[in-house]
Amino acid sequence: MQVATRNGLTGIVAECGGNAMCATCHVYVDENWIGRLTAMSPDEDALLDGAAAERLSNSRLSCQIKLADDLAGLVLRLPEKQI
Repeated sequence: MQVATRNGLTGIVAECGGNAMCATCHVYVDENWIGRLTAMSPDEDALLDGAAAERLSNSRLSCQIKLADDLAGLVLRLPEKQI
């Protein structure tokens, strides 16, 4: 989420600034990458249930994805709407 907002990527609203309180940084993780991410917390899981865009099996909040070297090349898709 921070990488997206710092680089002017439109589509990541991030209203709560990365505090996992709004779900406006909802992304769809490419199926080839979803298994490489850390487990989803109960808070993230609950927020995704109320996201503006359809929740899919590969939905995550980008603010909860901690980037590391093993995620170089991570592929994400943005929902059509965040709010």
